[in-house]
Amino acid sequence: MKKIFLVLLAGCLFHNYLRAQLLVDKKKFTHADTLRGTLTPLRTCYDINYYHLDVKFDIDHQFISGSNLFKFTAAQDFKTLQFDLFANLKVEKVIYKGKQLPFKREFAAVFVTFPQKITKGSKDEFTVYYSGKPTIAKHAPWDGGVVFAKDSAQGKPWVATACEGVGASIWWPNKDHLSDEVDSMMISITVPTGLKEVSNGRLRKVTDLNDGYTRFDWFVANPINNYDVTANIGDYTEFTDTYHGEKGRLDLDYWVISSDLEKAKVQFGANVKPMLASFEHWFGPYPFYEDSYKLVETPHLGMEHQSAVAYGNHFMNGYLGHDLSNTGWGLKWDYIIVHESGHEWFGNNITAKDLADMWIHESFTCYSEALFVDSQYGKQAGQEYVHGLRQGIANESPVVGIYGVNKEGSGDMYPKGAVVLNMVRTIINDDDKWRSILRGLNRTFYHQTVTYNDIINYIDKESGMNLSPVFDQYLYYKGLPTLQFSWQNGKPYCKWIADAKDFNMPVRVKIKGGEFKFITPTSTLQAVDLPGATKDNLEADTFNYYIKLSGIQGHE
Repeated sequence: MKKIFLVLLAGCLFHNYLRAQLLVDKKKFTHADTLRGTLTPLRTCYDINYYHLDVKFDIDHQFISGSNLFKFTAAQDFKTLQFDLFANLKVEKVIYKGKQLPFKREFAAVFVTFPQKITKGSKDEFTVYYSGKPTIAKHAPWDGGVVFAKDSAQGKPWVATACEGVGASIWWPNKDHLSDEVDSMMISITVPTGLKEVSNGRLRKVTDLNDGYTRFDWFVANPINNYDVTANIGDYTEFTDTYHGEKGRLDLDYWVISSDLEKAKVQFGANVKPMLASFEHWFGPYPFYEDSYKLVETPHLGMEHQSAVAYGNHFMNGYLGHDLSNTGWGLKWDYIIVHESGHEWFGNNITAKDLADMWIHESFTCYSEALFVDSQYGKQAGQEYVHGLRQGIANESPVVGIYGVNKEGSGDMYPKGAVVLNMVRTIINDDDKWRSILRGLNRTFYHQTVTYNDIINYIDKESGMNLSPVFDQYLYYKGLPTLQFSWQNGKPYCKWIADAKDFNMPVRVKIKGGEFKFITPTSTLQAVDLPGATKDNLEADTFNYYIKLSGIQGHE
C-alpha cells in the first residue's frame, strides 16, 4: 500500500505541477491581451540593444522604485513607441535628452511620443522612472511577481522575482515581448545593508550607499529574454567551482542561504557537473560561458533565470523528493538542477518568439531529463523514464497556444512534448544523427528567437524526413492518431486515422517474439508486408510510440 500511495502521490504532484505551471486558461481574450501579446508597429519600430535596470527594494514596505534605461536602434521611421509596465506600478516620468516626454497608458501598455521623428537605422535612448508596490506572487514561480519571505534559519528577509508567462513588466518596465531580446544589460539592485543580492551575469561592483542601503551591479554580456532577468535578496553566502567544458573554463558560482552552505556543497557537487557534461554532449556548449553558470537558492521552487538558475528543491533528489516518472530513475538526481538548467539551452539560448510556442522551451527541456538519465544510466533507462512521464498527459487541449495574446498551450507541453521528441528519435533511428540535430538547433539558432516553423523545418531538413505532420498532429491537436488494422483474406492492412494533413508517420511493427520493422502507413488502407502476421500475433511498438491501436488483439 505504501508503494501504491507514493505512486499516486507522485502522479498527483505531476498533474498539479503541470497545470500550476501555466496561467489560468482564458476562453475570451481582451484588448489588454492583444496589447500585451501582439507585435504591432509600435513595438516592431525599435530593436532593443541595451537596458540598465536600476531598482531599489524597500522590503519593509514591499515597495520598489527606480529606473530603466532603454537603448535602441530604430527599425523604421517613427514618433511613438510602446513599452510595458503593469498598471499597478506608476510611471513617474520618461526622460529623453534631458526633457520629459509625454506618454499615455492603456492597461499595461505605455505609449511614448518623441518630439521629432526617430529615423530608421538611428540609435537612441530614453529612461523610464517608476515606483510602486509590485504584484506579490502568491505561489511562485507559477503565478508570477515578487516573493517577500523570510529564511527559516535567522528569519531574515528573503526576496525573489519570478515572472515567466505573465512577463517581466510585472516588476520592471521593458519591451515585454519574447521576440526581442536585449543584447546586453546592466542590473543594479539596491537592498538593505546586511543583505546580499544576486542577479544574472557577473557581479561588477558592490557599493555601500551610506544610507542603510547597498547597491549590487551585475552585467549580462549575452542576449537575455525579459522574464529571465531576476533579483534575489537574502542572507546569502557564496562558494565557487570550475567546470572544464567544450568552450574551456566555465565558472560555477553558487549562492545559498548561509545556514544551507554544507548541504548545498554536497547536493550541487553531486549534480551540476554531471548535468553539464550530459547537456554539452547532447546540445553543445553551455550557451553563456561569458556570464558564468550560477545556482541561486530561492524561496520558491525554481526557474530558468539565465546564468542565475533559481533553486528551491530543498537539497533533495527528485521533484521535492518524488519521482515524476514513477520508474525509480527520477530519484537518482535533483530534478530542479537538471530541468531548470536544461532551459539554458532551450528557453534561454533558443527562445520562442511568441508564448504560444512555449512548448519549444518546455518540451525539449522535459525531454532533456530523459537524455540526462540516458547519459548517466544507459539508453534503456532514459527510455523508461520518458515512457513513465505519460501518466501526466491529459490530452484535453493542444500543446500549441494562441498566438498574439500572450497565451501558452496546455500543460501537456511538458510530458507529451518529451514523449513526442523521443518518438521522433525512434523514427529517425540514428542516434548520432539525432544528437547532431539537437546540437545543430543550438548552434543554428544560437542566442536567437524562433518560431514553430523554424524548429520543425530544421528537424525536417537535417533528418531528411518530412516530420512536420507528426509534430502538427501532436502539438496542434489534442487527440492521438490511431493505427487501424483490418484483415482481408487473412492478410493485414492498415492506415492512420489522424487530424493532421498528410499524416504518414513511420511506425515499428512485429510478429510476437520477432524483431521490429518499420512500415509507413498513410491515411489510405494499404497492405502490411509482414508474412505470418495474424490478428492475434501482430504487435506495434507502443513503448516508444504514443498512439492508439485498432483491429488487433487487445485493441479491437
